[in-house]
Amino acid sequence: MTPNFKDHFSNVAKTYASYRPQYPAELYVWLADISPTTELVWDCACGTGQASLGLAKHFQKVIATDASAQQIAAAEPHPKIEWRVAAAEISGLADHSVDLITVAQALHWFDLGKFYAEAQRVLKPQGVLAVWTYGVLQIAEPRIDALAQNFYSHTVDPYWPPERKIVETGYRDLAFPFQEFPAPAFSMQLAWSKAQLMGYFRSWSATDRYIKVIGSDPVSHLEQQLAGLWDDETSYLTAWPLAFRIGRKHT
Repeated sequence: MTPNFKDHFSNVAKTYASYRPQYPAELYVWLADISPTTELVWDCACGTGQASLGLAKHFQKVIATDASAQQIAAAEPHPKIEWRVAAAEISGLADHSVDLITVAQALHWFDLGKFYAEAQRVLKPQGVLAVWTYGVLQIAEPRIDALAQNFYSHTVDPYWPPERKIVETGYRDLAFPFQEFPAPAFSMQLAWSKAQLMGYFRSWSATDRYIKVIGSDPVSHLEQQLAGLWDDETSYLTAWPLAFRIGRKHT
């Protein structure tokens, strides 16, 4: 762990692993197709491995790193994945060894200049850097969605770190010194129960910070608001828009 590492997730590592939504399978197929080979992918700031496990289906080896030892400890063992505790800016990987670098929902935490230099160092010629983020979820039932939006934009809003604003813009304003090209339109869509949604909200760093400051669980209050609208057996379509920055190494 580096001195500048902002650890917002170690306290919720187990909840994070259980309730984070999964990225679409089609995304990993496309990433394998645009990589020069499928020998090695570096999943940087992997968390508990949401993307790492999907990448392992299409690459011979995945090196998955995170600066949080707690996140790595909560990851699921896999024969094709090597889990490492390492900072994004100091990977420990060999020069020109990596076909693809993926950064899912984490670029906003990095020292961008140092990370981009590290990416250029470890990528093979024509290697690809693929970063993505997702915005606020949308729930198909309007009354439930309104409560979820209020929870995000009012209840826990003051407890998000400032980097959250970068996520809300879809990384559009960040420097990206690679040969950029567009990604297809991908989105995450899941049928989620009330319990899954509540677990997801409890995995937020803002929720964890709210509890520390206020001394109560804001999700419990939301559950009370939902009691007459959502039973324990019903699931609703829940969607997250995905935003990408994709580019090849300059040669």
